[in-house]
Amino acid sequence: MSSKLTHFDQAGQAHMVDVGDKSMTQRKAVATGSIEMQSETLQLITQKAHDKGDVLGIARIAAIMGAKKTSDLIPLCHPLSLNHITVEFNIDTSRNRIICEVTAQTRGQTGVEMEALTGVQIGLLTIYDMCKAVDRGMVMGDIKLIHKSGGKSGEWNRMP
Repeated sequence: MSSKLTHFDQAGQAHMVDVGDKSMTQRKAVATGSIEMQSETLQLITQKAHDKGDVLGIARIAAIMGAKKTSDLIPLCHPLSLNHITVEFNIDTSRNRIICEVTAQTRGQTGVEMEALTGVQIGLLTIYDMCKAVDRGMVMGDIKLIHKSGGKSGEWNRMP
């Protein structure tokens, strides 16, 4: 593992990394995170009984939009042309939580980890926003990259 921070030049100034000489490769990243809530809130969501509508459907669109807008939100991220984004929500009734998983893919010169992570964050924030009137105590967490592939560094998977 390299310990060099790539977003700083030799003088310590922040800069956008030059990826112009990198090879175009198929790149994929998968990130996850969760939001815990009261059981009543989870029930509203799963039964689609919330006054604001289909919470997970709207959160899915928000996660996709968030992934697409990553370079507008993270100052030194490269704008990417994403080939595919998938968003999955898994309900964990034993812990009153929803797990969000975002997969981002592109063919390019830099990875899509930030897009997958941003998608997760925006998806979870949308759930919070839509449900905060009934449950302000929701907690988002455990947000992490679980897989990346492509590029010079190849494949990486988070160990369980």
